[in-house]
Amino acid sequence: MQITLQKSKIAKKSNVQITGSKSESNRLLLLQALYPSLKLDNISNSDDSNLMTNALNTDAEVVDIHHAGTAMRFLTAYFSVQEGRETVLTGSKRMKERPIKILVEALQDLGAEISYEENEGFPPIKLKGKKLTKSKVTLKANVSSQYISALLLIASKLENGLELTLDGEITSIPYINMTLSLLNQIGVETVFEGQVITVKPNKNEPTVNNLVVESDWSSASYYFSIVALSEVGTQVTISSYKENSLQGDSALIDIYKHFGVSATFNGNSLTLTKEEKALETLTLDLKNAPDIAQTIAVSCFALGIACDLTGLHTLKIKETDRLVALKTEIEKLGGEVEITDKSLHLAPSTKINEFVSIATYNDHRMAMAFAPIALKAPVVIEDAMVVSKSYPTFWDDLKVLGFKISE
Repeated sequence: MQITLQKSKIAKKSNVQITGSKSESNRLLLLQALYPSLKLDNISNSDDSNLMTNALNTDAEVVDIHHAGTAMRFLTAYFSVQEGRETVLTGSKRMKERPIKILVEALQDLGAEISYEENEGFPPIKLKGKKLTKSKVTLKANVSSQYISALLLIASKLENGLELTLDGEITSIPYINMTLSLLNQIGVETVFEGQVITVKPNKNEPTVNNLVVESDWSSASYYFSIVALSEVGTQVTISSYKENSLQGDSALIDIYKHFGVSATFNGNSLTLTKEEKALETLTLDLKNAPDIAQTIAVSCFALGIACDLTGLHTLKIKETDRLVALKTEIEKLGGEVEITDKSLHLAPSTKINEFVSIATYNDHRMAMAFAPIALKAPVVIEDAMVVSKSYPTFWDDLKVLGFKISE
């Protein structure tokens, strides 16, 4: 479905309730499968979390997780330790192009039986679940944190736990810390010192019976962008969020001060307010929060300011090559973008082309990141329902704010 967003102006004050974090939900769903007495509230209603839930609850031999990259990584680890069970894990055409070799080799080093069904290093893969008794493995530290988290999530159920050594400069530390914190919350003992993460084996039931998932900070990023592009005095209140969040994307609070957006907590609600601010070139290393790079780049373009974003090496293996996609779509709107394999440079711009049709590349974040452009100029979003991957009610929530949207 293609939608058109007419040039819009949002209400001076609005409230939005955002679904649970996809990142937290998928980690906790896997832990719930390993520790069935664990109860969860505010689970994400995203496609990815629904796919994760279905995959964990099926006894089918072939499990198709479509575009869900997090599910592919986490379930690779999970099915490796399901003793006596054979599983073929597959996905969409794009998923079959996304590498899995680093995680597969780490699991094989621990004793897992995994083979490739089509192309070496890529899904689909066949897993023969078994008890893993080896406990030491090394991974390159700059790989996707999802590989690391996948190993950590099953570690407490390994016969001898896990000692994971990270080789080189560690990226996406907040996501690793999120995984470790969730393990700690259910009573699993972990240690993260220097380059080594240790997870102790645990045969006990969780020390808590119920966990509430915080709302998704990646989804919050679009509201930070909307407020940044709105008139001074505009307020949007989003919930439910924690000041001491486990999610790396909570860095938005500091980043969007650059755009004149202040963020104030009131319990679990977060109020974003647009304030007067002189705008300057933005230079950021996003290695710990790469999922908000698209939102930030579009915010800068829409406000006519330059940005230099680095630490983006993981964006090339997401739902699409997000760096190439960003360059292509921003340039259609009239921007000037240069990219490398891990950075993006945006030149200051003076105009925004109207009614440009934004391709979304089966990537939910492309659709949502470009939506705030409508506060400056009308824009068309192709395959708009791709947002269901992480935020199914996104367009409905924008209408509540005052966006003029038509099919």
